[in-house]
Amino acid sequence: MRDEFRIASNKESIRRGTWMKMLSSSAQTLPLYVSKIGEKPPPLCGAVPAEQNYVAKVGDMVAALVKDSDGIGDNWILAEVVSYNHSTSKYEVDDILKEQNQKGRHNLCRRRVIPLPLMKANPETDPQALFPQGTLVMALFPQTTCFYKALVNKPPATHVDEYELLFEDPAYPEGYSPPNYVAQATLSPLNRKLNRALVDNTLQTNITSFITSRIVKG
Repeated sequence: MRDEFRIASNKESIRRGTWMKMLSSSAQTLPLYVSKIGEKPPPLCGAVPAEQNYVAKVGDMVAALVKDSDGIGDNWILAEVVSYNHSTSKYEVDDILKEQNQKGRHNLCRRRVIPLPLMKANPETDPQALFPQGTLVMALFPQTTCFYKALVNKPPATHVDEYELLFEDPAYPEGYSPPNYVAQATLSPLNRKLNRALVDNTLQTNITSFITSRIVKG
């Protein structure tokens, strides 16, 4: 995933639809962890969170909480780690769609960056490493590069399956969107590393307009 995005980021003429095809392909080919008897899935395998002092590596994909283009609100976007400064405890990350957005690079404190899974969990051998039905998560909204709060409606049954999610959306009478399918690579625990209120507020603010602004068209 890392190398594919890095190569493509140097081609300013690349179409947004191509980004999403690459993202989908990379998410599906995330390494699969199959535990042996007595082993536990490691951090960043499926739903297993990173260790407390973990620092994402250069080239890793993360969920990053960044300022809107108008500087008023905050939104979660898909980003790539460029560097980490141990002295200041700050990340430098690139917006995956940096070629299409005015501000592609962001300097963020650790609490505004959430590492994404490095391996897929195998439902047949490690079901405990998956988010169970009814869990609230952060997930990449389909065909966009932004994250939104969602409810797990059905976890994967096999290693090739995706999560069936219901995204919170006040535009629907039930408060949730119809089912969407999202890969393990782009899900994260909702409350990891962050104040729960901060996550809830940012994920519910102007979600419709933000998704529209970042939707990827072919």
